[in-house]
Amino acid sequence: MNLGVRWTLHGDGRTPAPGAVVRPDERLSWPRTAGLGAQHVVAMFGASFVAPVLMGLDPNLAIMMSGVATAIFLLATRGTVPSYLGCSLSFVGVAAAIRASGGSSATVTGAVLVVGAVLFLAGLAVRKFGARIIHAAMPPIVTGAVVMLIGFNLAPVTASTYWPQDQWTALLVMLFTGLAVVCLRGFWSRIAIFLGLIFGYGISWVFDLVFGKIHSMSPSGQVTDHWRLDLSGVSEADWIGLPSFHGPSFEWSAILVALPVVIALIAENAGHVKAVGEMTGNDLDDKLGTAIAADGAASMLSTAVGGPPNTTYSENIGVMAATRVYSTAAYWAAAGFALLFGLCPKFGAVVAAIPGGVLGGITVILYGMIGLLGAQIWINAKVDLRNPLNLVPAAAGIIIGVGGVKLTFSDTFELGGIALGTIVVITGYHVLRAFAPAHLKEQEPSPAWRRGDPKLDSGTSSYESTSGEEPLSKN
Repeated sequence: MNLGVRWTLHGDGRTPAPGAVVRPDERLSWPRTAGLGAQHVVAMFGASFVAPVLMGLDPNLAIMMSGVATAIFLLATRGTVPSYLGCSLSFVGVAAAIRASGGSSATVTGAVLVVGAVLFLAGLAVRKFGARIIHAAMPPIVTGAVVMLIGFNLAPVTASTYWPQDQWTALLVMLFTGLAVVCLRGFWSRIAIFLGLIFGYGISWVFDLVFGKIHSMSPSGQVTDHWRLDLSGVSEADWIGLPSFHGPSFEWSAILVALPVVIALIAENAGHVKAVGEMTGNDLDDKLGTAIAADGAASMLSTAVGGPPNTTYSENIGVMAATRVYSTAAYWAAAGFALLFGLCPKFGAVVAAIPGGVLGGITVILYGMIGLLGAQIWINAKVDLRNPLNLVPAAAGIIIGVGGVKLTFSDTFELGGIALGTIVVITGYHVLRAFAPAHLKEQEPSPAWRRGDPKLDSGTSSYESTSGEEPLSKN
């Protein structure tokens, strides 16, 4: 059985020839391959570590399970789709909503485990019937609206939880991160969020030295005098040890809040596979269902032990585009490094100590980017918002999702926010389409992955820029 774990040496194993690429079944020398693997892990540090922290989950377990998930994905796709799996920020909104209603970490992981199961089943359906069923159920107007309401639903979290902890640090981190995203090039642009975290740590430490403790809301929600940067947990943490595991708990109210993320994940995964196919010159359309199912299976395994869900991670597409090395051997190396990081509790303690003000500055950008990726999906698919068939369900769903509108059925069950907004977008579009006059249904664009457009993935605005500019990061 071909598991995709054999590679031929590319050239001399040192540097690809001008214009050449290192294909998925090729590799450079093992030291260089290991270095590329480490680079992939660093590229996803910023967002993939921020996501589990924002979800209230163990960052050590998150990075460990990202390594396991990556191995599962590579085996499932037989080494034909180079990809690293990390925690998508699309889940942060549902985790915040679940916790706001009194849910625990077990409730969060239980709800997201169901999302993984649905994603797995969706992948099997795509394998059997083809990608056309995705477009039939979730055309770009629906996908873009759901991604947008998920991102913008997070705005109150930044405004009420993180930013007030240290508004001046948050402002400086926001400005620095914005400059890093826009002004840096190459690999440094891939890790702009990570650089923002480092800057935030540094400025928090300096402010503690110069101004002393800050009188503001602490991470516990109480207004007290406290240090901005508290590293006491780092000194107490061991160098080697297992992360914290816990089992999932299933509640219907939490599951309904989490399910809309499936739409965003399918869109991201479809774009990821298409983008990799464009870059490598391989037709990977027949791997789309397998890739989606692998993401679902990996997420189910991770959440079953208390970790976050893991899906294809587009920061790593940017690294591939910059290096032109698509070797899956590098991703196996990345998975190995992730497992090692997961076995270092001290490393997790450093991540968990991110000051609230730092998260405030970073999440202002991250959450806004998530929301605007919905607009990017519309633009790439040439969605016509002058058409009321598109405009009405999207407008209603987004306002419901962002504003937290609720529909109460009983004292114990209600729908609101992300869940209700998504239901309104999907059902509203299909119901209106059933009754709409013929001229409103005409000239609908095909989905990006069927037009050969690599831009559907929310990860980049351009993979092969002819102007010399580097693609922007999703997260």
